[in-house]
Amino acid sequence: MGKLDGRVVIVTGAARGQGEQEARLFRAEGAEVVVADVLDEQGEALAQEIGGRYVHLDVGEEEQWRSAVSTVKKAYGRVDILVNNAGILRFNSLVDTPLDEFMQVVRVNQVGCFLGVRSVAPVMEDGGTIVNTASYTAVTGMAAVGTYAATKHAVLGLTRVAALELAHRGIRVNAMCPGAIDTAMSNPARLDPDADAEETGRALDELYRKLVPLGRIGKPAEVARLALFLTCEDSSYITGQPFVIDGGWLAGVSII
Repeated sequence: MGKLDGRVVIVTGAARGQGEQEARLFRAEGAEVVVADVLDEQGEALAQEIGGRYVHLDVGEEEQWRSAVSTVKKAYGRVDILVNNAGILRFNSLVDTPLDEFMQVVRVNQVGCFLGVRSVAPVMEDGGTIVNTASYTAVTGMAAVGTYAATKHAVLGLTRVAALELAHRGIRVNAMCPGAIDTAMSNPARLDPDADAEETGRALDELYRKLVPLGRIGKPAEVARLALFLTCEDSSYITGQPFVIDGGWLAGVSII
């Protein structure tokens, strides 16, 4: 018996990274998994591999949400779980951030999460669950990622409001706040064929050994296990809460 047997799950940004690991784990736990992304080739391949279903979804587009939800309802007859995982990151100081760049990040991270909750909650089965991917930077500041941090603070606010408004239906809404996780977002060199991703990875490892008490970057599979906890009955009395998963980074920096 899996922890999600018979449940229908939509995971956004599921073609790679954290979303991919969440899709794989949820399927292994018995869920019918809908892989939602704009990376069609990768998303289709993953869905085929795990026995799920792929839908093209730009999370910043309201009509695409309508289409995706309609497709899922027709295919499975229900929606039980939504994981708003899709997100983007841009590095820049606040005073050097162009408005277009700011709005691009807002559109995906903040508007995408809002549209996900608004589109799925009305058709979600009572007792369902929503997990929003926020960030370590949703609960603290970090230089050079001001736009990202602003959107992730907003995701945390949306999570709390949604938890209050959906509680009467038994729908629980929580947020994950990952720190540094070993994905292309933390190491963009993984997406650049001309870059030495391994060399960049070694440099990042040295950085995280100094910053993170556990001395390493996190793994996408570790975030997926937190997502599973928040979507299954193990967390049945938890809603409206942020869950930091950062190797102790938020706890502080050791000087010895």
